[in-house]
Amino acid sequence: MPLDKENNMLETTEIEKKSLEAHVELCAERYNALEDKMSVLGDHITDLCTMVKEVKDTVARMADKRNDQIMAWGVGIIGFLIATCGWLIMHYVLLK
Repeated sequence: MPLDKENNMLETTEIEKKSLEAHVELCAERYNALEDKMSVLGDHITDLCTMVKEVKDTVARMADKRNDQIMAWGVGIIGFLIATCGWLIMHYVLLK
């Protein structure tokens, strides 16, 4: 059976042109081959969807972790500023 080089599909053979039974049988084989390829493609798409979901979950976890880090730094800086203000008030206002 000759192959069409452009899109890799089977061409019509001479026996198909003359015999309906041969044509039906070859079409059934082609259909089964396409069905197998579609099944494999579906499996690959399912795997890709799973990987994309994992990446999305990882990015979300990283963003949450980063937000927690920013909050911790903010609380630390505000605490430091409050302590510094308290020390300045104590030394320059109350002890003068």
